[in-house]
This record gives sequence, structure tokens and C-alpha cells, in this order.
Amino acid sequence: QVQLVESGGGLVQAGGSLRLSCAASGSIFSINAMGWYRQAPEKQRELVAAITSGGSTDYADSVKGRFTISRDSNKGTMHLQMNSLKPEDTAVYYCWTQFMRVYEQWGQGTQVTVSS
Repeated sequence: QVQLVESGGGLVQAGGSLRLSCAASGSIFSINAMGWYRQAPEKQRELVAAITSGGSTDYADSVKGRFTISRDSNKGTMHLQMNSLKPEDTAVYYCWTQFMRVYEQWGQGTQVTVSS
């Protein structure tokens, strides 16, 4: 099993930056991919960014060029550097992982609020 703990959310003005972190524990060497999803009020949860164990990354079009995902596989940590934040980035951000190729785990979520 893998457990996830997120940190780093908060309130920031438009144009500012935040860095989200996710710490995995347990069977971290069974992790295949990690990522961040977000869910705004009355909207579906959407993928923000993901990174595989091989280092391949994927980003939502809305965050390309502004967000950067990174990962330290040996430590089981993942970060999302968010720059040039916009009010529409306001959401609860969830850390996600796929491990042992078939299982998934979610973090508890961290609130990001961007004021205009």
C-alpha cells in the first residue's frame, strides 16, 4: 500500500506562485506514476499534471508553461510548482498515485485559492 500526504496549498494573489508537495510512504518503489488533479466547485475533477517513474510528464493545456511537476522517486516525494497563477486555478488539489500497475491512491486534498 501507499499513503499520500499533501502540503503547500493556500491563498495567493493572481500572478503569484505556490508550490505543492506530496509525500508518499509505504511501498514507494511500487509507484508507477504520480500526479495532481484538481476540483473546483461544481466542476469535475481534472488532471493537472502527471509524471511517470521514467520521468515522462503530461500537463493539462490550461497549465502548460506555468506549472512544473517534479519527483524524487527515491524519497517518494512529488512537487508541483505553480507560477503565474490565475483565479481559475482556484480548486482543491489532490495528489494521486498509481502503484503496482493496477492500484490507485488519493491524498486528502489541499485548497488553492487565487484572488483577483
